[in-house]
Amino acid sequence: MMRAAWWEKNGPAAEVLALGEMPTPSPGPGEVLVRVMASGVNPSDVKSRLGRAPAFARIIPHSDGAGVIAAVGEGVPADRVGQRVWLWNGQWKRAFGTAAEYFCAPAAQAVELPDNTDFAAGACFGIPALTALHAVLTDGGVAGQAVLVQGGAGAVGHYAIQFARLLGARQVLATVSGPEKAAHAMAAGADATINYRAEDVVARVQALTAGRGVERVIELDLAGNAATLPGLLAPGGFVAVYGSNRPEASLSFFPNIVSGIGYRFFIVYELTDSDRARAVGALNAWARAGLLQHAVAARMTLADIVAAHQAVEQGSAMGNVVLEI
Repeated sequence: MMRAAWWEKNGPAAEVLALGEMPTPSPGPGEVLVRVMASGVNPSDVKSRLGRAPAFARIIPHSDGAGVIAAVGEGVPADRVGQRVWLWNGQWKRAFGTAAEYFCAPAAQAVELPDNTDFAAGACFGIPALTALHAVLTDGGVAGQAVLVQGGAGAVGHYAIQFARLLGARQVLATVSGPEKAAHAMAAGADATINYRAEDVVARVQALTAGRGVERVIELDLAGNAATLPGLLAPGGFVAVYGSNRPEASLSFFPNIVSGIGYRFFIVYELTDSDRARAVGALNAWARAGLLQHAVAARMTLADIVAAHQAVEQGSAMGNVVLEI
């Protein structure tokens, strides 16, 4: 048996999340069994618990994690046993995710974790890091560009600043909500930050770019920021959209068409095989070279899963919340 956390109906964390024992899974053909050492808690995990009726009778949450391969199924090389790995798409389209002592996944979803990277950092790779990396890699990348990262102190934004730098952006700006978050974004490599609560973001970006605007915006809330995007972007600018705080967003046709603005919507769970392979390769190479900062804001235990979900839901943690199992 293994310890696991689960929910069986939608609702507030304190009311629906439970902790107990379940049978330890066994790897099937092409699968690996991972002894989970860390499980990442992401906004999508919270939204799933609060959202539509569950697709399964019982759900072990969380898509991100890291640990050690304990056993392999048929067709998987036996020498993978004992390998340190990080996980992606754990609970995506399946009932059981990484909030448990053991987790089974297709072998390709368990990626070797560099020796210099701890399990808590590895549990940040699947959603935050891969989202940030695809946002700066897609549609030609950011080399030579001025880039604005919306929410630069967030889990995705903090990585996006670093990746934009590593991929040759000439200028990296970030929006934040206060001085502490500004310092966090600057430490990641931002050239300047804009406090969206106290400053006119469009005017400040125009001033910082000598009136041209940025070539790319990495957007976490399209619905909230759609009206200002044409004013932030240079002609022919581009928006990489990975989130929206409301289900519908309204774009003004004339300002967008006059500036020739392009939009790319994506969800990290559904990256193509080639896009994911490109991102995974770059991410592991930078991690192995010691080039990355990992913002683990809170390390909790599996028994703290309610508090962990509440922290993510409230947005009170500056960085990733990770359960160490």
